[in-house]
Amino acid sequence: MTKKIITIIPARGGSKSIPRKNIKELAGKPLIAYSIEAARQVKDVARVIVSTDDEEIAAVARHYGAEVPFIRPAELAGDDVPTLPVLQHALEYLAQMEQYIPDYVLLIYPTSPLLTPQRMQEAIDFALQNDAASVVSGYYDRHHYWIKGQAGWQRLHPQNVELQNRQLAQPLFKENGALYLSKASVLQKCLVAEPAIALIMEPDETIDIDEPADFERVEKIMQARRQ
Repeated sequence: MTKKIITIIPARGGSKSIPRKNIKELAGKPLIAYSIEAARQVKDVARVIVSTDDEEIAAVARHYGAEVPFIRPAELAGDDVPTLPVLQHALEYLAQMEQYIPDYVLLIYPTSPLLTPQRMQEAIDFALQNDAASVVSGYYDRHHYWIKGQAGWQRLHPQNVELQNRQLAQPLFKENGALYLSKASVLQKCLVAEPAIALIMEPDETIDIDEPADFERVEKIMQARRQ
């Protein structure tokens, strides 16, 4: 039986670090265009939906081929609103207004313009092959970590103080925020169900655009890829 998989891209109008960040031009296109175009190339994605509170972002999203079936309510567009209720709102709308209930939701962000369709498809393949509840992207982190306690700084990872060779330490898996794929039923309670499947990427494979300098960095990478 074919699974219904949709992509949801949250893109609110407000941004403290970079005004109008989600539609700011990056190498000739609005930032959000890259996520939309990449998601539309994934063969197993049935729909690409943008959740936004902003009419201008909605118009840009539609221009690049995304669906914007609703305008997100203001109470879900504040700085402190987490992603989960945004996804739940989208799913509730689709169920109530369209009687449409997907099996999986692929969450990606406009701020990861280097994320490829191949990586999205890889996450979907992992989920379908394993009937996984969730897949999360990230990379191996072999650094040593300490945490400050009441008595001073204490080793957090790795616990084996004799293990000084970083290459031999058991790595942590660090989320990179590029993508999250979960069954729609999981999203009723949480963003990622544990245990999840890890999609291992390279540390510099994607860049989350948060500061103005990130735009310049990503533009240079895009220009190099085109040469």
